[in-house]
Amino acid sequence: MTENTKTHVILLSCGSFNPITKGHIHMFEKAREFLHKSGRFIVIGGIISPVHDSYGKPGLVPSRHRLTMCQLAVQSSDWIRVDPWECYQDTWQTTCSVLEHHRDLMKRVTGCILSNVNTPSTTPVIGQPQNQTPPPMYQNHSNMNHKPTAIKLWGKVSESFGKICCVRPHIERFTFVDENANLGTAMRYEEIELRILLLCGSDLLESFCIPGLWKDSDMEVIVGDFGIVVVPRDGADTERIMNHSSILRKFKDNITVVKDGMSHPMSIVSSTKSRLALQHGDGHVVDYLSQPVIDYILQSQLYINASG
Repeated sequence: MTENTKTHVILLSCGSFNPITKGHIHMFEKAREFLHKSGRFIVIGGIISPVHDSYGKPGLVPSRHRLTMCQLAVQSSDWIRVDPWECYQDTWQTTCSVLEHHRDLMKRVTGCILSNVNTPSTTPVIGQPQNQTPPPMYQNHSNMNHKPTAIKLWGKVSESFGKICCVRPHIERFTFVDENANLGTAMRYEEIELRILLLCGSDLLESFCIPGLWKDSDMEVIVGDFGIVVVPRDGADTERIMNHSSILRKFKDNITVVKDGMSHPMSIVSSTKSRLALQHGDGHVVDYLSQPVIDYILQSQLYINASG
């Protein structure tokens, strides 16, 4: 498959990120690597969306801290960004609504419709106006850097986000796209198929099987319309998990399980274990959290007490 015929993917991860761990970033990297190796996908971007303060989870520190820690954790990444939209809402948002927000946002920014995982679009989801034939956006000019086109595309999208962003005063460093913004025909891209996939661990997949925890209608949208990418932890049996849910069985083809020979110990992903290490002064915290995140936690005196 050529690059333009592969499905271009944005990975979206929702969660508390309380705090964000090395394992969370590891999940993005392993998922991208696996999807690229499949030959069917190109991951052009990753989005981290921390949960709203009203989620009510015990020990959840304010979103301003969690957003800052997430930003510090991805400051060296050229493809993963932190999105504060979920934190800025009036109340807690479902995972389904967060996915739909980003799908609608991409539609507004690009002027095109994102592909449904079950019914791939027959028209380009990001493409040139059909009555125009402008020159290709990416040409092999001598002064052009040699990053993959996928990264260049994500950079162009992010750059356009910046042109129409607004800043909420209580977290000055974070910007997001104004929902009323519309770029019209200002942006022109190569013709590709684009999807937003939910990135999660096997623990979230297993939560789909708990009766009453998720609305069936939300699960239908998340797995049926968008699709998910699962990075197993601690040797979790994802096949067994999926067989426990009729909806997961129904949309099994929309679930990509990242297969990797390496073990993914829960400790490097678990925010809970990271908080315990901080509270007990455990030096192994450096195995769980990046140094900039540790420095910020110590500076802000977070997670020092057992309650937080």
